[in-house]
Amino acid sequence: MDTLPLTATALGRFFHLKGSEIERYYKYHLSDYETWDQRNHALEWVMRSENIGERCSIDETQLCEDVYTIFSNKDGHGRKGSVIAIIRGSKADTVSRIIRQIPAGDLARVKEITMDFSDSMYSIAKECFPNATIVIDCFHIVKRLCEGLEAMRLKFKRQAVTENKKAAAAFAKNEERKARQRAYYRRRHRKNPKERRGRKRVRKQAYRPPVLSNGDTQVELLTRSRNLLAQSGDKWGEHKKERAGLLFELYPQMREAYSLVCKIRDIFKRRMTREEAKAKLREWYRDVNACTFREIKSARDCIKARETEVLNYFINRATNASAESLNSKIKRFRAQLHGIADIPFFLYRVVTIFG
Repeated sequence: MDTLPLTATALGRFFHLKGSEIERYYKYHLSDYETWDQRNHALEWVMRSENIGERCSIDETQLCEDVYTIFSNKDGHGRKGSVIAIIRGSKADTVSRIIRQIPAGDLARVKEITMDFSDSMYSIAKECFPNATIVIDCFHIVKRLCEGLEAMRLKFKRQAVTENKKAAAAFAKNEERKARQRAYYRRRHRKNPKERRGRKRVRKQAYRPPVLSNGDTQVELLTRSRNLLAQSGDKWGEHKKERAGLLFELYPQMREAYSLVCKIRDIFKRRMTREEAKAKLREWYRDVNACTFREIKSARDCIKARETEVLNYFINRATNASAESLNSKIKRFRAQLHGIADIPFFLYRVVTIFG
């Protein structure tokens, strides 16, 4: 339990003991939690300053029903020696005040720090790491553009739903008109007892929206296109390719916007120098200027505001993947505890395992 994210419940299954009992034995007798020097402030922050290195990451995550900022060492690769500090909250002044408790010489050792587009994370990096090159994670850049693409998809879906409701209302109105005509005809043309009329017509019919060639309605097509728009086209299967073809045929604006996202994705996939990447990025700016999609232009403005940090990716091609992996491991470990451990003891376990 000191080296692996193993829960007391999982360990108790082997010895036929309650997980809560093992948790209590470990907490008060086997571990040094009672004498832990960070116990008094563990609810607000914990730190392992000796883990600091030249390549670090800073990220925020939802943990223990609150937001925590995790400062980690990339060389730990999400294992022992990864956690440098876990701080409750994401306010720049609060997090910076705690990080500055690390000796200034150690903070000056940090040469590279990766992060997302968060303004608070940027302020923390600027204030606490004077010698560090700030790198905006390329995955968050593509994610920001995909969010713009998602906003366009939802806009078209709302329009399709509105049109569908109008068509259903018009269909119902037409059915009522036909029913009134039939009733009028029967009043004016009384049935002759000797006359045999044809099969009685179905009086009410439900509206059915038009179905496309792949079996989707227009609203279903837009709903089910969410995942494929977030992927590169070379990862599509046959069904997704068919669905994407129908989507782009009905909505040419989605094709154009998706091609802009693919262009920026292709830039980050290629091996090129920082200057070459800058030229490619400027070409992409011109392509975005020619379009009329405010969602994509909003993402472009976000990239332009942090262009220097975005282009720093092409120096060492550093990403925030290790921080994402560490965050996932910590969150998964917390979910496995099922509320047995309180927050300070949980953070003690995290620092013991990953610190």
